[in-house]
Amino acid sequence: MRTALLGAGRIGRVHAAAIAADPRSTLAAVSDPMPDAARALAGEHGVPVRGIADVLADDGIDAILIASSTNTHADLIEAGVRAGKAVFCEKPIDLSLARARAVQAVAAGHDRPVMLGFNRRFDPNFAALKAALEAGEIGRGETLTITSHDPAPPPVEYIRVSGGLFRDMTIHDLDMAAHLFGMPETVTAQGACLVDPAIGEAGDIDTAMVLLAWADGRLAVIRNSRRAAYGYDQRVEVLGSAGMLAAENVTEDTVVRATAAGVSRAKPMHFFLERYARAYAIEWAAFVAAVLDGGKVPATVEDGVNALAMAEAANRSLAEGRTVAVGEV
Repeated sequence: MRTALLGAGRIGRVHAAAIAADPRSTLAAVSDPMPDAARALAGEHGVPVRGIADVLADDGIDAILIASSTNTHADLIEAGVRAGKAVFCEKPIDLSLARARAVQAVAAGHDRPVMLGFNRRFDPNFAALKAALEAGEIGRGETLTITSHDPAPPPVEYIRVSGGLFRDMTIHDLDMAAHLFGMPETVTAQGACLVDPAIGEAGDIDTAMVLLAWADGRLAVIRNSRRAAYGYDQRVEVLGSAGMLAAENVTEDTVVRATAAGVSRAKPMHFFLERYARAYAIEWAAFVAAVLDGGKVPATVEDGVNALAMAEAANRSLAEGRTVAVGEV
C-alpha cells in the first residue's frame, strides 16, 4: 500500500517509521508546509517531497496519512475522500463539533476506509483488558477509572491553539471510555489550573476530573493532570460484578529492587512516544488490513465525532457548573 504522509512533525515521524516498518505498506512521499522538516524526513526514508495537490492527483498513491496540524484535518480528510484515497487521520477531526459532523457526512459515502488515530485502543495491555471484559471474566463491568497524567505541560504556545484540555488530552480518555463501555448519557466535569498559571492565563485548565454516567447506572471517572513528576501515568481499571481488571503503567524496566531499605521499581516510561510505540505500529497494521483485506476499520470517523461530542459536553459542564447530557451537544 503506497502511502503519502501529510505532516513531518513529531507525530509524523512516528507514523513514517510505522509505515516503513510494516511489510504491507511503503512510504511514497512526504508533504509539509515547512520545507526543511519535509526534506529532512523524506531524506531519512529516501522518498520525494511532494505537494498535497500532486499527491491527491496521483493514482499510484493508495492512501494518505494526515499528521498535520489540527486545523488542517477536516479539509484534508474531505480532500482525500474526494480523491478516492484511503484516509488515516490523527485525532481530532476538528476543534468544531459541527465541522467534524460535516466531515462525517462526506466520509459516509466513501467506499474506502477512513480511520481516526486513537492509538490507545491498540495498546496491547488496554486491548487485553477490553478482551477480558468482553469475555465476561469479571462479570458485568460497573465502574471504570481512567488515569492519564502527562509528565509535564506542553508550551503555552501550544496550549493556545490546542482547543483546550478536554479536546486535546482528555479526548483520548473519553474515547477509551466509549470503547470499553459504549457512549455515556451524561458528562460532569470539574477543572482547575494547578500546574502552570500561564495555562490559566491562556484560557485553559491543566487539571481535571470528569464523571461519565450511563443510563443503566454504570459510572466512569477520568483523572487528568498536565504534570506527574514520576513520568507518564497511564492506567485503566474496571470493577465488575465478579472481580476487577487493571492495566497498569508500562515502566522503564521490570526490575524490582528489594533491600533492607525498602522495595522499589522503575518509573513509568517518560511520555507517549515511548509508552505507545507498539500501539502506533499495531494501529497502522490494522489500517493496512482494512485497506488491503477489506477488514473493519477499528476507529471510525463516528468514533472521532463521539469523542469530540463528549469533550464538548465536558467543556459545557465546566463552564456552566452542571451535568450535561451528551445529547445536548
